[in-house]
Amino acid sequence: MDVFIEKLHVKDAEDLYKFELENRTFFEEMVPTRGDDYYNPEIFKKRHESLLEEQVQGGSYFYLIKDKDSSILGRINLVDIDKFQKIGHLGYRVGQAHTGKGIANKALKLLLETITDKEINQIIAKTTTNNIASQKVLEKNGFDQVATSDEEFEMNGQNFNFVYYTLSIRG
Repeated sequence: MDVFIEKLHVKDAEDLYKFELENRTFFEEMVPTRGDDYYNPEIFKKRHESLLEEQVQGGSYFYLIKDKDSSILGRINLVDIDKFQKIGHLGYRVGQAHTGKGIANKALKLLLETITDKEINQIIAKTTTNNIASQKVLEKNGFDQVATSDEEFEMNGQNFNFVYYTLSIRG
């Protein structure tokens, strides 16, 4: 399957909202919930506008993972960019219907190629101990596991820890 990443735009708000809503239950099995407010259409729209402004300011880069028909398969972001230390934090999610097809892996490769002109020397990522697929994606793309949090958190009636990864790009 051909996969592309495209920077987030104003026009994406409605399709992105549908994508998030359709995949809410699935996502919340692997990552802590974003809360009910996130799925309120008006709040989502305002948040989308806020993300676009953050992107313009260079504090984050937000991308949609799309197929050849421009359908949203997932999202991949580099956020909370520390311009002084040149560090960004990675986040991504792939819709339930598209898991197990190598989409996250391809999207991460594309993101790493896309940011070569950005002033980023290191990328930090975290996932949950139960998200083995995400751990594999990070490791396939050269990330090193650097720590597992001692602090547990409860999600869906089970206790988990965060697993932390880094990738040095240059420097």
